[in-house]
Amino acid sequence: MAASESSTRIVVVTGGGQHVWAIVNAIADRVGPISVVLETPESKRQLLRGRARRQGWISAVGQLGTMVLSRLGKRLLAIHAAQLIAEEKLEVEPRRGQEIIHVASANGPECLEAIEKIRPGVVLLNGCRLLSKDMLARMPCPVLNYHAGITPKYRGMNGGYWALTSGDSQNFGTTVHLVDAGVDTGGVLKQVHGRPKRGDTISSYALRQAAFSRDICVEAVSDALAGKLTTIDPGLPSQQWYHPTIWFYLWTGLRTGIW
Repeated sequence: MAASESSTRIVVVTGGGQHVWAIVNAIADRVGPISVVLETPESKRQLLRGRARRQGWISAVGQLGTMVLSRLGKRLLAIHAAQLIAEEKLEVEPRRGQEIIHVASANGPECLEAIEKIRPGVVLLNGCRLLSKDMLARMPCPVLNYHAGITPKYRGMNGGYWALTSGDSQNFGTTVHLVDAGVDTGGVLKQVHGRPKRGDTISSYALRQAAFSRDICVEAVSDALAGKLTTIDPGLPSQQWYHPTIWFYLWTGLRTGIW
């Protein structure tokens, strides 16, 4: 493959989801074909053990409860999600002919092998495991991350939800940033602010955010392919957030109406 050809290739590494495909399809339409490396998500048991090591069992179990409730919420609020998808004209499924490479983990050798074979001009992470230092060091091109929150103020999980519950609705938004060894700590490339709409909850925020974030993803990927990546300073404090515990989520929802 010629160098001029390989420099235009795009890889998205992801664990999947409707919000991911909405962005993948938008980039494909406006920039070019994408190779999707789809990892197998961690099991709930693996997630629970990992979080228990970092935060303790009480917090880990509480967070798992919210994750389970959120998944149930997606089923119960399917009509709202369908309306959101239709109104925003989101394509939330892989298209026929989409190249999908299945791997066990974004940090596994098969993922690196696939990327090295494709020789992309940019890799965009969207909803996958954090890449290890070793994996990052071996990437053959710039690695970007789409984050559903405004960094560095809302790094980690559920950035939109935490902005709302913190009384900081003006920072309900998303970021595309460079990837480094930290958790959403890389240099900020693009940000966009939006707002939830009536009926949105923690189960649909990701779709809502994807809807108003397609442009910045297209712009960041295009800049990377053109070799014109430039970082900006949002001038915000830095904090990492996690899934809310089930008791915090329920109490806050009942008290403020933010679900």
